[in-house]
Amino acid sequence: MQRQTAPARRRNTRLGRLGLMAALALVLSGCGAEFQRGYLPEPVTEMGPRIVGFWNGTWIAALAIGVLVWGLILWCVVAYRRKKDETGLPVQLRYNVPLEILYTVVPVLMVAVLFGKTVDLQHDMVDTSQPADVTVNAIGKKWSWDFNYVEDQAHIVGTQALGLSKGEEGLPETLPTLVLPVDSRIEFVLTSRDVIHSFWVPQFITKLDMLPGRVNTFQVVTTTEGVFQGKCAELCGAYHSQMLFQVEVVSQAEYDEFIADLKASGGDGLLGNEYNLYGLHEGEPAKLPAELLEDYDVSLEEEDN
Repeated sequence: MQRQTAPARRRNTRLGRLGLMAALALVLSGCGAEFQRGYLPEPVTEMGPRIVGFWNGTWIAALAIGVLVWGLILWCVVAYRRKKDETGLPVQLRYNVPLEILYTVVPVLMVAVLFGKTVDLQHDMVDTSQPADVTVNAIGKKWSWDFNYVEDQAHIVGTQALGLSKGEEGLPETLPTLVLPVDSRIEFVLTSRDVIHSFWVPQFITKLDMLPGRVNTFQVVTTTEGVFQGKCAELCGAYHSQMLFQVEVVSQAEYDEFIADLKASGGDGLLGNEYNLYGLHEGEPAKLPAELLEDYDVSLEEEDN
């Protein structure tokens, strides 16, 4: 075999070090902020970190179980492989009661714990028992959004994000923009004018369906100022991809100024259900004024109960 010369060995050593450094850089690059939150969007609500923590916890548990199972498989492959001097089949076991009980009980307990934690977190995500600082009735329609500021008696009428596929500049300025105050509890009351939509702001780490004839609610506490993108997360028809909106979280003073400007520019009052495309079936009580409930087959007495 031909031996390598000294320059060749040095060159190979350098290449090996470069390759090792590149591999380490690739691995360490995954330890940034995105990796720490499980590649979820950066949360901008009070509940967001809890959701991220639960998400990461489920992945860590799944990885630990996977490593255990892979280790057992590899151990069996090595420990019980056929030796050179062996012939025939190894000793055959029909059953092992302790192992079978273990493999049955442990997965059931794991699923029960995961289910219980999921239900507990989901209950907190849709809990609306605390009084809200701002109540927004978000209305899905093909293919845009209307927003009612219930306490402030103001509304926004949205238009479809036309030209989205053309990549034209200036599109965000045409989208309906929902302005919210920071450090405030916001309650979203979700309704639909036509088909099933889904209200989703990725940075809220929460989304909820909007069903015709049904009122869904959830609350968030805003913690970060900024502009965030929202969209429909339910395939609702031909132009589903153009059903976009923006959320702008601002200071309380800026929010008050926005509401005043909105009313002065024609957004005074609340939009009713007169624009609904289909008749509504019996729905759940909603935390809305009577004029917004008139087309729902529910009563304010039911809401009080």
